[in-house]
Amino acid sequence: MIKSVSQTPLYALLSADNNIIYDIPPYQREYSWGKDQWDALFDDLLEEDSDSGHFLGTIICVNKTQDAAAQTVLELVDGQQRMTTLSLFLLALYKELSARNELLDEDQKSDLTNLRRMLCLKDPTRQRLQLQKQNCNSDDYVSLLVEAGFELQKPKVTYVGVRRISKALVHFGKRIGSHLEATPGSEVSELLSLYGRVKRSILVKLEVENHSDAFVLFESLNNRGLPLTPIDLIKTSLLSVADKGSDISVENAYEAWSGWLEALGDDYGSQERFFRQFYNAFKNDWDLAVQGVSIATRSKLIRVYEELLKGDLKQFISRMEIATSAYGRILGNREEGKKPQALDDLLLDLSRAQGAPAHMLLLFLLVNDARLGLSTNDLEEITKLLTNFSVRRNLTNTPPTYDLDRIFMSIIDRVSNLETSVEVLSTIREELKAVSASDDVFATQLRGPVYDDNSAATRFVLVALAKESMTKESLVDLWAKEAVGQNKEQFVWTIEHILPQGENLPKSWIAMLGGKEEAASIQRSCVHNLGNLTITGFNGTLGNKSFEEKKERKDQAGRPVGYRNGLALNADLLEVSSWSKEQIDTRTNVLVERALARFTL
Repeated sequence: MIKSVSQTPLYALLSADNNIIYDIPPYQREYSWGKDQWDALFDDLLEEDSDSGHFLGTIICVNKTQDAAAQTVLELVDGQQRMTTLSLFLLALYKELSARNELLDEDQKSDLTNLRRMLCLKDPTRQRLQLQKQNCNSDDYVSLLVEAGFELQKPKVTYVGVRRISKALVHFGKRIGSHLEATPGSEVSELLSLYGRVKRSILVKLEVENHSDAFVLFESLNNRGLPLTPIDLIKTSLLSVADKGSDISVENAYEAWSGWLEALGDDYGSQERFFRQFYNAFKNDWDLAVQGVSIATRSKLIRVYEELLKGDLKQFISRMEIATSAYGRILGNREEGKKPQALDDLLLDLSRAQGAPAHMLLLFLLVNDARLGLSTNDLEEITKLLTNFSVRRNLTNTPPTYDLDRIFMSIIDRVSNLETSVEVLSTIREELKAVSASDDVFATQLRGPVYDDNSAATRFVLVALAKESMTKESLVDLWAKEAVGQNKEQFVWTIEHILPQGENLPKSWIAMLGGKEEAASIQRSCVHNLGNLTITGFNGTLGNKSFEEKKERKDQAGRPVGYRNGLALNADLLEVSSWSKEQIDTRTNVLVERALARFTL
């Protein structure tokens, strides 16, 4: 069934020495990766040692070559999201290096040529990655290559910039620009370093004879025979050490392990993050440092715990019990029926604000609260501060994600020997302010298309502003969810674009905004801005209603799901009879000022 298996760096898959084309068949879904996956790839590559290849998983190909002398065509049955994203990352780097062509020496120009060949073959010029046509994926990608200087026939396609392919390229361009600003030294050298990290990333290429074999293999990998995770291997190592005659029996080791996972919950991402953050948080305080591992990354996790398990197993298990209990509280995994405290609600807010990187610092503080003299009120204040920091960071990307672990480890080192809570609080505040974006930068980001940049962070901002005006009598849970279908949930309260975001604006909106062209222009410039966003009850038909209909809309049960829903956030919308760019800009400025006050450091 499997014709060949190879663990191959990206530069070999796209080598200038071969003529391989990767074709995405039309039955594949359109490109769907978004900001979270783009950032994860960028940050993982930066986090990895510069001379190592970051493992990116598996691709499955069917050889569809008809004329091997002309080119080898491999149809991507699985892996199109990764290959598309990697190609867009490479294209972003190509554009940046091409813009600095006059600064390149001969060897660097050779690197640029090789990068060009990774994206397109020549004689004739054609792209290495042939995307499917759904949602203009193929045309958009070719258009971007043409704009970057590749001699391809430009497709007749419009609105390229509003779709995901272009947004990915723009996002990588912004991330590269931010990275260059934050990195001293030669921009060319740093760009080539990034290029090196991308091209050395590792993929396992499985080549099969036909589609039948490909789908059987795909199903096997994804549904039946999932490869062992680092957590599985750490568990195996723990039980193996216990079985080899330690003071802890295999039964007790397994019981301890089960207790840890019960505290952490069944989300694999949270489990893996804990094992990384445990080492990073207590590496110095508990003398856990593994030689050559300054920070526990995903690729080093197994090695770290293999070394830790060589030490005092009884002490290790005891420490893990303490740490997993604290981390479980951070994650909101409480005993059934136990009433949450104020701190628990604030910890939940931190998670909602995408503040998981800050869990490392809170883990250290919760475990060492008595030693550091921290009261519950102190921990509440620190959690609020970390939530505000996370919101600002997630909207400005300052500091960059790949720096967060080191920043929190540095804070831990600074506070570990302090003796009073006042010193701890002031040190944490001082460190976070030093690495955060200024109020001016935060405000600028808030005035832009925040929903498009980070919809989750934008939702958190809107919910926080809406809650400011609530009393005990009017308190509403804006994070509540309800079941929809089997094993699915949706928010009861959702973000609503006042001016609709869809391409086909209803006639009422076109007339209100001054005609089709003017309406489209306003939509492109500010539809995702804070002033055009609010919170309403979930209603799938609300989006394209007229402005007046949106005010009074009710669901089938008679509940108001329009702007007359009792939220003070919508009060200003009830006072006007039309909606314009000027009103969006005015409301944006008002909400930005409120957000600056709410998310202060």
